[in-house]
Amino acid sequence: MLISFEQYVRDNARDLLRYATALTCDPHPAQDIVQSVLLRAGQKWAGIEQLASPAAYVHRMVTNEFLSWRRRAVRTVSLPHGVIDAVVPPSADETDSVDQRQLVFEGIARLPRKQRAAVVLRYYANKSFAEIAGELACSEATARSHISRALAALRSDLPARAKEAL
Repeated sequence: MLISFEQYVRDNARDLLRYATALTCDPHPAQDIVQSVLLRAGQKWAGIEQLASPAAYVHRMVTNEFLSWRRRAVRTVSLPHGVIDAVVPPSADETDSVDQRQLVFEGIARLPRKQRAAVVLRYYANKSFAEIAGELACSEATARSHISRALAALRSDLPARAKEAL
């Protein structure tokens, strides 16, 4: 079933923005990435809508845009206040879990881009290793390696960050 570009944007823009925010750990560059991708997708929509899964194609465009984005000169280490709320709304007064989420997001923000993308694809987008490999244009073993190294870095970084927060 063919869908108009306008309808696709209405149905998917919020999800694309949430995904890009999880990748960038900052809503402002995420908005830039999604806007750039949607501008390009709109220009090519006649071809994209003919694909078996236009949504997967545009999702991949967001991933590729994040991985190749060079405008950011400095990596973001500390997140602006409220980023966590934009990705996952907080529950009733659970400050410990919010603090822990903040530490995790700060750890993810320090990861190299491919490792960050692999972790977000695996644990946020719930993709298989084969799907991650396809999205990152690498072998399945490399996708597993990215995730393994990212988790090891997060595990080693979190105890020190938790002590700092206290």
